[in-house]
Amino acid sequence: MTRRFLMQDTISRRLIVTVALAAAVTLLLLELFVAFGGQWTKPDIEATGMVREVASVIRMTGAAPAEHRPALLQAANTTELHFAWYAPHSPLALALEHGHYRAMEVGESWHFLSPHLGHRPRHMAVFQEDNPVSLLPGLPYDRSVFHDAYFAGVQLDDGSWILCVALQRFWGLYAFQRLCLEGAMLALWIIAVSLIASRQLSRPIEHLAHGVRQIAGKPASAHLPETGPRELRLVAETINALQAQIAKFVADRTTMLAAISHDLRTPLTRIRLRGEFIDCTEQQRLLFRDVDEMQIMIDGALSFFREDAAREESTAFDLSGLLQTIAYDYADQGHDVRYDNPGRIGYRGPIHALKRVFSNLVENAIKYATPPHITLTQEAEGALVVTIIDDGPGIPPEALNAVFEPYFRLDKSRNRQTGGVGLGLTSARTIMRAHGGDIMMQNRPQGGLCVQVFLPASP
Repeated sequence: MTRRFLMQDTISRRLIVTVALAAAVTLLLLELFVAFGGQWTKPDIEATGMVREVASVIRMTGAAPAEHRPALLQAANTTELHFAWYAPHSPLALALEHGHYRAMEVGESWHFLSPHLGHRPRHMAVFQEDNPVSLLPGLPYDRSVFHDAYFAGVQLDDGSWILCVALQRFWGLYAFQRLCLEGAMLALWIIAVSLIASRQLSRPIEHLAHGVRQIAGKPASAHLPETGPRELRLVAETINALQAQIAKFVADRTTMLAAISHDLRTPLTRIRLRGEFIDCTEQQRLLFRDVDEMQIMIDGALSFFREDAAREESTAFDLSGLLQTIAYDYADQGHDVRYDNPGRIGYRGPIHALKRVFSNLVENAIKYATPPHITLTQEAEGALVVTIIDDGPGIPPEALNAVFEPYFRLDKSRNRQTGGVGLGLTSARTIMRAHGGDIMMQNRPQGGLCVQVFLPASP
């Protein structure tokens, strides 16, 4: 059971693998840090015991007679520390007393020594090899062998000096510096591991969300790739099963409407034939008008519910040329439809469906307003916007969204005698959203209506 769980691609498995890899990499980095970190990996100066050792030597030397001090310090020398004693008013004692030292280094040295010495000496000398005092002859170390020595001198109560020389630095960073470094490294590592882990977990979810957005406009023909962790595959399978049910529902609905349309055409045809025998010309005209209106309603509803746009394959075409053709077609009918041609702009999409969308919007402007002005602009990342502007009365603000609802009619002036059954804008928005775009309407401040058709970037 455990083996089967570990072999499956699940979110839990990805989390476990990510944490395990993070722990392994952490141990590897620690080993590399210890091996190549230099002084950063060494213990701090207090952990080495050097401070306690130096303080003990200073206390014992200060308590011993002056004649025994050189021998005592000679015995205290180690491979890492060398000591020397200088009598009062000797050249090196005077040089140590009158030397110039960094106040910060002196303060840090006393901070370490104060718990072990009890009282602060009159003078302290703390310096490195960049200080001129280090060049004086007689210091207890070989300058030609040791090039990075550290010096700390303390003046005793009788005016003599004890000098301690650390031949090379064998301690690491101070405690506060080490704490800051460890905190910074820990924060960076936590951020890095968190980013990697979150990316491993969020990427499949992002892919799933992207797939859902891609199919949002085509519920009848949608299919999500069933890949990724087991939990997300189950989600994709559930969505695909739901899409299959929707596709079946759409197919059944279309079949039913086609049957209704076929069944209605037969009695309508009989009504028209019998209308030929009506002697009253006016009643015959009214009857034929009603028959034609019913036929238009049936054909329009059937065309809308079939969702022809979703079935059309995408092809490459010149979008600017398509808009120019629409403008020319209406100009040939005597309508002053203007188009600002920006030149050839290639696009890939359902050309016939898009042509119906633009033709419907232009025809609405001609019917209910004025012949429109068409513009085509290219936005960032390849997106396109087709703008159709007229100088008509516009649309009440509360109806700007309602006009896209099926069978919606703005007022009595837009009756069925003008053509259409109230499905043109609904079908147009359905086509655009199925293609990943949209249609927006807004009234112009100077009067008229501005319709914008947003086209997504094509491959």
